[in-house]
Amino acid sequence: MPSATAPRASSVNLVAGYQNWRQLLFVHWPVRAAELRPLVPPSMTIHEFGGSAFVGLVPFVVEAARPAGAPPTIGLRFLETNVRTYVHVDGRDPGVYFFSLDAASLLAVVGARLSLGLPYYWASGEQRTAANTVDYRLRRRVGRRPGCRVRYDVGAYQGPARPGSLEHFLVERYVLHVQRGSRLWSVRVRHQPYPLHDVRLTILDEQLVAAAGLLPRGDVPLVHFASGVDVAIGPPRIR
Repeated sequence: MPSATAPRASSVNLVAGYQNWRQLLFVHWPVRAAELRPLVPPSMTIHEFGGSAFVGLVPFVVEAARPAGAPPTIGLRFLETNVRTYVHVDGRDPGVYFFSLDAASLLAVVGARLSLGLPYYWASGEQRTAANTVDYRLRRRVGRRPGCRVRYDVGAYQGPARPGSLEHFLVERYVLHVQRGSRLWSVRVRHQPYPLHDVRLTILDEQLVAAAGLLPRGDVPLVHFASGVDVAIGPPRIR
């Protein structure tokens, strides 16, 4: 099984842009790979852990999103929620395949769709934080307007995920893959390992997973939280 470890620094020396990812909630459900197979391009292999594939819902905050060479002060700040699974390519490049990405920034949506062909959607949202409690709401502005609301309590710092663990498999991903016509585009990112904390999910009300064409999930999810990382994004590799 491919390792979900970070790529060597030399492979991401070129930087196309930067983002700071903050207050990331990772919500995952185990699924059968056969359920995902019709929705994932055949150029990618579904990545499994312990005989199971996974679907993830990840609400978070993007800060200081800007192209390389631009100062952080002019970067965009917005809420984003993605629906994703995990794939590899011919046993290499373990990474993320996105079913959808909803972002509360029209500029970010248009830029990502044009530059990378990622399935971004324009959304609106708000996040409120009181003490250690986070209340996050986001809703797509188009179509049937599926949305996501999560409320959770952040606990003690636990440190990075242990390599080889399920937590590491789910959160430590450093490549995204997108099919553009007949070509596979892969984009590497570079950041420190996620600083994970204990977290208790108290509200989960979402329609984005079903909107991506997946069966609604009714079972209890796996939940992780990271306070944030600063990210360098490389240019796409086109195969």
